[in-house]
Amino acid sequence: MKTKVLALDFGMKRTGLAISDEMKMIASGLKTVDSRILMEELKILIPAESVDTLVVGEPKFTDGKPMQLERNILFFIEDVQKIFPSLKIVRMDERFTSKMAFQTMIDSGLKKKKRQNKGLVDEISATILLQNYLH
Repeated sequence: MKTKVLALDFGMKRTGLAISDEMKMIASGLKTVDSRILMEELKILIPAESVDTLVVGEPKFTDGKPMQLERNILFFIEDVQKIFPSLKIVRMDERFTSKMAFQTMIDSGLKKKKRQNKGLVDEISATILLQNYLH
């Protein structure tokens, strides 16, 4: 059975999701979900999409020190591992993904109103994170 990789740009309010194709070559933005219902979303998404690897962003300050959000992410990962013990979880530095996502939105000609959509920034950030993992 072909499997996929799912990436998360985790935030306290919203989490951006991106998924790979079955060949694990192409990263596609999936959606942004309210972080309060993220676990419920994953319980459906992981089995439905045959996800075997979860890439979770590692928020750091520019000096490399972990951000406060990291504590919440570690608790979240612990919960995910209890529910999906065979799921491979990979952490990746996400320091510049939001800036890159915003630049991608500008480069693709999105109007200012659309660029203010923080959910879209989170989804694109997750896609960039996944792309970095796949390549």
